[in-house]
Amino acid sequence: MATYIVLLGPPGVGKGTQAVILAQATSFVHVSSGDLFRVNIKNQTELGKLAKSYIDKGELVPDDVTIAMIRDRISQPDCKAGVILDGFPRTPRQADALETMLAEFGGHVDVVPYITADEEVLVERTSGRWLCRAQGHVYHEKFSPPGQAGICDVDGSELYQRDDDKKETVANRIHVYFEQTMPLVDYYLKAGKLIEIDGAQSMEQVTGDLLAVLKK
Repeated sequence: MATYIVLLGPPGVGKGTQAVILAQATSFVHVSSGDLFRVNIKNQTELGKLAKSYIDKGELVPDDVTIAMIRDRISQPDCKAGVILDGFPRTPRQADALETMLAEFGGHVDVVPYITADEEVLVERTSGRWLCRAQGHVYHEKFSPPGQAGICDVDGSELYQRDDDKKETVANRIHVYFEQTMPLVDYYLKAGKLIEIDGAQSMEQVTGDLLAVLKK
């Protein structure tokens, strides 16, 4: 029977990176709901066209459309051993729909690693990114600053910061994430499936903790 994992974590905690690492270290497939949307829309599948019709109107894509995309993906032969779900579910209602769908495959969500860290740590990691105007070289004011403030080391062009990389914007995104995700965290906590991982550790330590959870 396949293993189904739901990976949770706020912006800046490295969830996407860890999902890729886990997929490489196991026989499980990383299934990102965001990637599924992009692939289906790009390939103009029936589900992609349906999803795009809602997106173009500024409406939320219904849960049953997203579930259908996930059902189609995890039914592929490469998902036979297991799947790491990233980006879905986002609400208890979606979690219920996911369980119903997984039951069709004779499975259920086995474990929910929740990588988290204090908001200050997440804001520090996620904000502070600067780009050069000429070619888009990336810097971070703390983790990879330029040799000369405001100037690109490579081409000497001016560095600028996008609005969505500014601390106020990042802090709001993180706050909204925690606010919206708490009901889902409580859902899986009550189900006895949630395991919290300290995301303030180094990337290697987080990976080690995640692999230890999967071994259990």
